[in-house]
Amino acid sequence: MDDLRRGTKLTTLLIAAAFLFLAGRLAWLQLAENDSIGSRSGSIRRIWEQAPRGHFIDRNGATVLENRALYTLKIIPSALRPSSIPYLAYLLEIPADELNEKIAEAKDYSPFAVSTIYRDLNELVVARISENIWRLPGVIIEIEDKRKYSDLFRGTHMFGYLRGVSKEQLDSLAEKGYTPDDKIGFTGLERFFEDDLRGEKGARYELVNPLGMLVGRYNGGKSDLPSVKGNDLYLTIDAGLQQLAENLLRATGKSGAVVAIDPSDGGVLALCSEPDFDLDILNGKTRKNEWAEIALSPEKPLFNRAVQAAYPPGSTYKMVLAIAGLEEGVIKPNDTIYCTGGWNYGGRIFHCHGGQAHGTVNLRKAIIESCNIYFYQLMLRVGLAKWDEYGKMFGFGERGGIDLPGERRGLLPTTDYYNKRYGEGRWTRGYLVSLGIGQGELGATPLQLANYAATIANDGTWHEPHLVRGYRDTRTGIYVPLQHASRGLPVSKQTFSFIKEAMQGVVLQGTGTLAQVPGVTVAGKTGTAQNPHGKDHAWFICFAPVENPKIAIAVLVENAGFGGSISAPIARELINYYINEKNQPRDATSAVKAIAKVKALNDSLNSKKPVTKAPTDSTGTAPQNLQEGGD
Repeated sequence: MDDLRRGTKLTTLLIAAAFLFLAGRLAWLQLAENDSIGSRSGSIRRIWEQAPRGHFIDRNGATVLENRALYTLKIIPSALRPSSIPYLAYLLEIPADELNEKIAEAKDYSPFAVSTIYRDLNELVVARISENIWRLPGVIIEIEDKRKYSDLFRGTHMFGYLRGVSKEQLDSLAEKGYTPDDKIGFTGLERFFEDDLRGEKGARYELVNPLGMLVGRYNGGKSDLPSVKGNDLYLTIDAGLQQLAENLLRATGKSGAVVAIDPSDGGVLALCSEPDFDLDILNGKTRKNEWAEIALSPEKPLFNRAVQAAYPPGSTYKMVLAIAGLEEGVIKPNDTIYCTGGWNYGGRIFHCHGGQAHGTVNLRKAIIESCNIYFYQLMLRVGLAKWDEYGKMFGFGERGGIDLPGERRGLLPTTDYYNKRYGEGRWTRGYLVSLGIGQGELGATPLQLANYAATIANDGTWHEPHLVRGYRDTRTGIYVPLQHASRGLPVSKQTFSFIKEAMQGVVLQGTGTLAQVPGVTVAGKTGTAQNPHGKDHAWFICFAPVENPKIAIAVLVENAGFGGSISAPIARELINYYINEKNQPRDATSAVKAIAKVKALNDSLNSKKPVTKAPTDSTGTAPQNLQEGGD
């Protein structure tokens, strides 16, 4: 009996000792060897951390584009339980089929990689998922960044927007570290400076148990790699001028563009295109219905008219021909013709605007009053080759090199162009006549015309137009200026002086009087881009002050008719702000009044009955898609 009791006691002690040993070993494994075991069992999870994108800062030091917090839902497909998918869809308030589709896409890329499923979660959804995260292995909530746009203006076509990296892009971008989770600059400055703005991703290493639940940070977080923010871009734009330009153009209720440039260096002070759209529609989570309206709109709000719309520049281009005539010795400033309002060439009557007769006209009067007859005849004397040569000097027919994607060359027709289009020997000098007044096949963008005005303003130095003057390297904190091309035109200062005086006369007494600004000398030129499909497009180019130019502007308003009627007042208000009001105490009512003036003027013009166009000529001596116009 005693032997039995002793055996039972021994057995009990052995069993208790075994349990104590196992419990101690388990505690040791969980506490002392946690990192080692996690490593050996393959339970280290790497989470890429997106780098904050660089900010945009205007010429006055104001931040006009930065970042704000964005809640993102990510998954690891292999760790996600199929049974938890309906519950996760319920928490997200989306259909289970939609969630399954996103999970399938993530699994196709990699069953083991962390993939983004949903962006821009609201705080309520984040709270619900966070409370139930223990029931959702393989689900991760991250705080990332999305863009925070300026409250002053939209900058739609200038800033551009971000888009998810597509499968096609991954083939070429994977080696740069892009994954399906990433957003990439798709348009505007976001695209052009993607490499500078994106920064460098960081990495966080986590320990998870076999169920995919988070245990802790691997190595106490010492192995984590911090992300590096993208470089900040320092822009040439003036936020106040940009705001006013957008509001003035929008007040017309029409499509168009405004570009303002600093004549001293080619820096763009303002650039806008109308219609535009709210970039927040594509920020974080895309608002699909609103995006569909934008993408399918017949008004084409995605089209950047400032650098992509190439229209005949009309009479704004007459100074190119005048400069060519003066420099080549074809004419002298006081050479005259007699304008009767019409001119017969090749069996066709070419008209001044509205058939108006200007009488005896020299070059200065021809520019001020925009006499077409003078320039019809001058074009034939200068010839296509020289006209083309001087056009290229000012950057027409070529991309200017602005730091935006999608810039168009425009069109500067040459002998080769006409031979290819019509056949050698199958076109006549009559085709050149319309070119003399900036019509015909000639096409120019608002950016090209603004830079042309800037080049005249500074007496012949062409600067590469640009929106970014430099960046601040995030790693070093050093500001790095960017270099931009410049070239001097082989045109005499005497010629530029004459042209500038004539352009000043346009504003003082000619077709551009609505551009007059109190206390500021303004030089300008009106123009009309003829439109065979409706009302003509209105151009105005200018610069000011004439004696020390600080700003050059091109304004295009589509289907607005005469350039001096609506485009010139927009330019006037921009000059008044930039020269007179910018450094004065802020007066919120002045901008409102300026916009109201333009809107009232536009409403007045729209209330007038349209002028019936002359019937299309069919003599074959000139292209028949356009009629002679004026300003």
